[in-house]
Amino acid sequence: MTNTWGLSALWVGLALAATLLAIWFRISTALSEIVVGTVAQLIIGAFLARGGLLGSTQWITFLAGTGAIVLTFLAGAELDPVIFKTKWREAGIIGLAGFFGPFLGCTFVGHYLVGWDLRASWLCGVALSTTSVAVVYAVMLELGFNVTEYGKSILAACFVNDLGTVIALGLIFSPFTIRTVIFVAISAGVFAVLPFLTPWFFRKYGGRVSELEAKYILFLLFAMGGLAVWSGSEAVLPAYMIGMVLAGSVGKDHTLVRRLRTLTFGLLTPFYFIRAGSFVSVPALVAAPATLLILFVAKMLFKAMVVFPAVRVHRYDGSAGTYYTLMMSTGLTFGTISALFGLNHQIITQAQYSFLVGTVIASAVIPTMIANTFFLPRHLLAHGSAGRNPEPSPQRPVATDEA
Repeated sequence: MTNTWGLSALWVGLALAATLLAIWFRISTALSEIVVGTVAQLIIGAFLARGGLLGSTQWITFLAGTGAIVLTFLAGAELDPVIFKTKWREAGIIGLAGFFGPFLGCTFVGHYLVGWDLRASWLCGVALSTTSVAVVYAVMLELGFNVTEYGKSILAACFVNDLGTVIALGLIFSPFTIRTVIFVAISAGVFAVLPFLTPWFFRKYGGRVSELEAKYILFLLFAMGGLAVWSGSEAVLPAYMIGMVLAGSVGKDHTLVRRLRTLTFGLLTPFYFIRAGSFVSVPALVAAPATLLILFVAKMLFKAMVVFPAVRVHRYDGSAGTYYTLMMSTGLTFGTISALFGLNHQIITQAQYSFLVGTVIASAVIPTMIANTFFLPRHLLAHGSAGRNPEPSPQRPVATDEA
């Protein structure tokens, strides 16, 4: 299809259909968009038009890439600085355990059990080490856990887990040259200055119809993303870090965040997730279902082996501990980003990409369904407590949104 507007209508129509399906089946919109992209590519490519959705078209690639960058920024900006300061040790231990366990375990499984080469196996470990901030945040918001210390603790651990994933993606697959040194040095300076420069800049020039704040953030994301790609790294790495360092300022500006969400979820991320789904090879999945099963079991097993003991150490017992572990076992956004990075850089084949994305989709659905059906800690919603057993010493005040 050479008609740009016709192709645009097709993609936005698919995004609209995916949103309706997400509402009807009460699943993540991102998950629905990936599935719709896979099915649409299969049907259109086989019966209607050669090339299917034409996901490699330059302008679609640009919109999809922009969606990934801004979504990554928003994920970092959702970090609650107050709860992170009070829960940094817990979030660090559980988050790092949730990253390193499946990262090393799935790399081993990919290389020795599935038979992938070493670089593809490392990419497998990175893609399956993720948790899904998008899925977890949506669940926390829907159930009301987002205002409890328990829910905020889970989100903080998810941020640490995904930060490990993003850093590993940049470090393992980036060439270490003088460009890398320049990128790290400039990034460190920018990250140090932004928390002070941004609030001042917004106070002095913001609040206008021209949406200066959004342009400022997009400029930062594009500039640092361009520098990252120039150095051989990945554009989502600085985007996530920018979001984290601005969580205390931009993250608390609910009006600005709402406008960015409208731009991101209304236009950009549907192109990213539908495009990611369009690259999934259904025939490859059908031809080797055992590979998909092995990778899924490996991710769930290694997540549970390391996260559950770390959760119990922090005295989350019973349903609270199991629910925490299952939420940390989800995956979607960064798993898909990592897999697509591997496909675009020819680290993995399309068949390997299909297995990874299929595993990521399964990990977004199955742990969430099990957690909410069988292990939902309803008592924490009533009391807003941390989910711990009573302690002999006086309990410290619980952090709230007003803190």
